[in-house]
Amino acid sequence: MSFRTKKSLGQHFLTDKMVLFQIMDAINVAVDDRVIEIGPGTGALTKWLAEKFGDVHAIELDKRAVEVLKKEIEGITIHQKDVLKVDWPEIVDKSKNNLVVGNLPYYITSPILFDLLENRNLFSEALLMMQKEVAERLVAEPSSKQYGILSVQTQIFSTPEILFEVAPHSFNPPPKVDSAVIKLKFDKPDPGFSDQTLKTIVRTAFNQRRKKLSNSLKPVLGDQLPEGFDFDDRAEHWSPDIYAKLAELLEQSDSLS
Repeated sequence: MSFRTKKSLGQHFLTDKMVLFQIMDAINVAVDDRVIEIGPGTGALTKWLAEKFGDVHAIELDKRAVEVLKKEIEGITIHQKDVLKVDWPEIVDKSKNNLVVGNLPYYITSPILFDLLENRNLFSEALLMMQKEVAERLVAEPSSKQYGILSVQTQIFSTPEILFEVAPHSFNPPPKVDSAVIKLKFDKPDPGFSDQTLKTIVRTAFNQRRKKLSNSLKPVLGDQLPEGFDFDDRAEHWSPDIYAKLAELLEQSDSLS
């Protein structure tokens, strides 16, 4: 059936079979594990997932796309919801590995990523299509132009790897940017600090990234700068493990005070 995509929902449906097969090849869970697809649209990838895996869940906001999925694909569980309002503990099966796969709408990629990172203990990994520029930020090295908040938080809470790039003509309608598929492995041990402490430090540091950290982190540290850190540096020069070390130190000092 013909399906008119909605610009307001950021819909760019993947139509390239070679890319679909590349995504399928990159999925690394058992056939009876749970695969959760974000934004399946009319099911170009979903039908292959349903053929290979016995426990497929799809999260789709567009009622028209949901009707197509119900009609075309058997044996899947559909959640007609906004992915940013999903209660992840209700969707995962804690007795299995849970993998998230999806072609993320470009305009809400960052909120989805932060949400998945926050709920990382529920998933084994995520395989996500996104704007190439955003994918490059996730794996960016310190001191590079792309390095920032997303880089630090993603690399502390997961192991990110860009698998391959996807050209605009692989979609209908074609987006105006290149895309990439990235894998996030949620294989990092629980850190010795809360997500909120890290978020506060990293976002405060990068909020004034041109200033020395002694100045930009004043709202968090005041004038008492802990030893063992170079606060004459700027935010983009600190590696993720240095931010992690500072977050752990701050939580320890708070619990002792």
